[in-house]
Amino acid sequence: MLEGPLIDIGLPAALFLIMIGMGLTLTPKDFREVLIAPRATFYGLLAQVLLLPVFAFGLALLLGLGPAMAVGLVIIAACPGGTTSNIFAYLGGGDVALSVILTVLASLCSIVSLPLFTSWAMQYFNDTAVAFEMPVLRTIIALLVVVVVPLLIGMSVRKWAPRAAALGERAVGVFGLVVLVLVIVAIMMQLGDRIITLASQGSLAAIALNVVGLALGMVGGRIAGLSQREAFTVAIELGIKNGTVGLMITLSILHDSEMSVPSAVYGVMMFLFGFLMIVLARKLGLTSQASGSSA
Repeated sequence: MLEGPLIDIGLPAALFLIMIGMGLTLTPKDFREVLIAPRATFYGLLAQVLLLPVFAFGLALLLGLGPAMAVGLVIIAACPGGTTSNIFAYLGGGDVALSVILTVLASLCSIVSLPLFTSWAMQYFNDTAVAFEMPVLRTIIALLVVVVVPLLIGMSVRKWAPRAAALGERAVGVFGLVVLVLVIVAIMMQLGDRIITLASQGSLAAIALNVVGLALGMVGGRIAGLSQREAFTVAIELGIKNGTVGLMITLSILHDSEMSVPSAVYGVMMFLFGFLMIVLARKLGLTSQASGSSA
């Protein structure tokens, strides 16, 4: 069990500030994207909220993960994208407005979908050696507090103090990254000798989940009739997760350091895949398409 001020206070506070940072980038007109590109929004949200967590179940069974690691994989799969996904979408020439709206909508949906998938995974993968209990109501309330409230705060600041919003957006992002790194280090120290075995399992699972997410976006998106830019954007949203949410669920609510390993490992691996996606996007000429569409 991993406890202490960093987990009990620092992690939820970091997520709260990260979500304020997301709100600082938003205005009410950004939500018009739902009406402008309904197909891309619908498919991206469906893949994020439903399809990827279901695939995570299959991967956990295929890889033969233990109960805690399997539940942890489902948790990170059910987590929404983070503000980092919006940056990667921009650098790769994706549809930034679509990226932002998918991040926001998935974050709102995760208030209900994440506790439900976590509870389902706990019941499915439970065995006599590991006793799991998912406080669904407490988790929903916690996500409301650290997702919806700061999001509204950030949007309010953006409206009434745009200059302060521009400065605050960078600061909260840096703070969130620092806390995330500290939490990952704390997890490694807590697990001790087991970290090597668990990290190897977690790395394979994280890589597999990331590849599945990117494929759901790039390939599945094209099959669903999305443009290349839209498919790339959905892929980034599925590949770049808000790992802080996964760590908060596994550490602050469930108090299980082993269960947090997939979120911690994924939080590191996703940056490598994100940069590879940017390289692919540039080879496909998405950056030039983005410049042309904004001209």
